[in-house]
Amino acid sequence: MAALRQGSTGMRGIASVPSYVVMQPTTLCNLDCSYCYLPFRADDRKMPIPVAAAVAGPVNEWARSDRFSVVWHGGEPLAAGREHLAALLAPFDDGVEHHVQTNATLIDDAWCEFFATHRMRVSVSVDGPRERNADRVGRGGRPAYDRIERGIEALRRNGVPFSALCVVTRPEPGLAAELYAYFLDLGCDVLGINIEEMEGVNTRRNAHPAADVTGFWSELVAAWRRTPTIHLREIEWSLRYASAVLDGTADDLLPRQLDPIPTVAYDGSVVLLSPELAGFSDPQHGDFTSGNVLTTGLAEIIAGAAGRPWVREFLTGVESCRSGCPYFGFCGGGHAANRYFEQGRFDGTETNHCRNSKIRLLEGVLDHARDHQRTTG
Repeated sequence: MAALRQGSTGMRGIASVPSYVVMQPTTLCNLDCSYCYLPFRADDRKMPIPVAAAVAGPVNEWARSDRFSVVWHGGEPLAAGREHLAALLAPFDDGVEHHVQTNATLIDDAWCEFFATHRMRVSVSVDGPRERNADRVGRGGRPAYDRIERGIEALRRNGVPFSALCVVTRPEPGLAAELYAYFLDLGCDVLGINIEEMEGVNTRRNAHPAADVTGFWSELVAAWRRTPTIHLREIEWSLRYASAVLDGTADDLLPRQLDPIPTVAYDGSVVLLSPELAGFSDPQHGDFTSGNVLTTGLAEIIAGAAGRPWVREFLTGVESCRSGCPYFGFCGGGHAANRYFEQGRFDGTETNHCRNSKIRLLEGVLDHARDHQRTTG
């Protein structure tokens, strides 16, 4: 199994065309989750229509030659209201895919009709059964689960397919099987698992015993293999990587250049590489924005990314990962925000996020494969 821990070669610089764009229709969120990283979620700052129109120009062009997605992420995007969100969507051509990440508390039949009309793909944030959602609360501290459940029921009632995103605060034995059973019953078609990250305004430590995290992922693989109905994002990627290593094609999995992942804030300012950096500033690097789409084209902003000192510092860290980490071929060097918020700089290497969601993930998949081989061999 050690042979699967291989690096990759050839990733240099930042791609000129992203694979998707993140848009913030409003900073406002009607919840106040304990682990949320967003700094302005109590403020109602809506994206003006000219910002969306400025982004739509290059996005429409990119979508003509390849599949392209716009991800509406908040705050809570639905808090912008249907009328305003429809106006933000209007400048984009039909060939652009629209995704929304929502806490589901505002979803009703009218929103389901909106999703269908605009062919919007829905992803719901929910952390499993009621007792696992203690961190998901409203402004008064009251649990939000009943409202989340009503929103999901509206999706099911109206036949709107949806994905789910689950935050795991503390990996522990038995949790993975419980979560997978819950999401099977929920009816989502895709599931993503995020182990809580220390970033933005969330300063809670995210270090966990290695055995607990590895065991969590291994248990999740086992649960999924028994009933592989849901597309399980992290596990399927891990298995794809392991298979590619074994057949000698692992170097083809990671792109040759980093995805710029432009995040367009409500006011048109653009942060590259990590959406979680939006709204934050640093004494040395400033506010991490690389320009504003109201004054500079998005393609031009991306083209100038490597000129930003913090981006250069991050690329130095990526190269350090490439040269020193046997898991580089699996993760591609990690995310800028995780380095910054955990280490206070961008050119560090291994973070707790790396350990929890990359290294232990792959180790858990390999442990399951080894144990399964023993019981069936």
